[in-house]
Amino acid sequence: RDRRGSAVRRRGRNEIIVGSAAAEQFAGLGVGQSVRWGENSWQVVGIFSTGGTAEDTEIWTDAKVLQPAYRRGNSYQSVHLRLASAADFDRFKDDLTSDPRLNVKVIREADYYAEQSEILANLIKTLGVLIGGLMGFGAVFGALNTMYTAVSTRTREIATLRALGFSSGPVVISVIVEAILLAVVGGLVGSGLAYALFNGFQAATLNFQTFSQVAFAFAVTGPLIVGGLLYALVMGFVGGFFPAIRAARLPVATALRES
Repeated sequence: RDRRGSAVRRRGRNEIIVGSAAAEQFAGLGVGQSVRWGENSWQVVGIFSTGGTAEDTEIWTDAKVLQPAYRRGNSYQSVHLRLASAADFDRFKDDLTSDPRLNVKVIREADYYAEQSEILANLIKTLGVLIGGLMGFGAVFGALNTMYTAVSTRTREIATLRALGFSSGPVVISVIVEAILLAVVGGLVGSGLAYALFNGFQAATLNFQTFSQVAFAFAVTGPLIVGGLLYALVMGFVGGFFPAIRAARLPVATALRES
């Protein structure tokens, strides 16, 4: 799907079309601009978008022009094919890999990109879990402090409820519910800010397996928001549990005498 400029490269010309993510992330790739790679200068004649797929980080040109620019002769590194049906993949793979004249590896596109980015993906996941865990740990202590303060400022009210006949159970539940409600509000605010600030945000990083720059966009999806809210619920429960136990164990007579 063409966005700006031309979607057609004239054969035999040093013309390129650039993926939308690459054009937004890297300078000098606007329509009409020229860049120098290899032994040639290349003119950008169009910007294309594939709807957020990996191709949005690519730059396309005529293979017959690209090969001599990098002294690759008549060699090809990869060939992309679209089959009539996904069910034809196994038969297509068997036909190529069983041909003794060919030395090729046949793989689905999704599996190829997952394989190429395995180290990077694991690194990002590990950092994400580590940072999220540390922030959650700190949030639990913040919730503990908040709820302990809330309990201490309402000591007489809690003691009055106990004196009127309420057992420890309702007191514990009320404190925990309050902590959970505060956590849900915080989770909703955080989810809204994350969606507003980071959904669709363009970034780039280095692929350690191919040593190439990869541009990508953050996606704040529904499952991520639900997971974040569940995480907030757990933190709220943990942060309110111990203050709730303390509130339930307050001696009624002593608490009523406190100012």
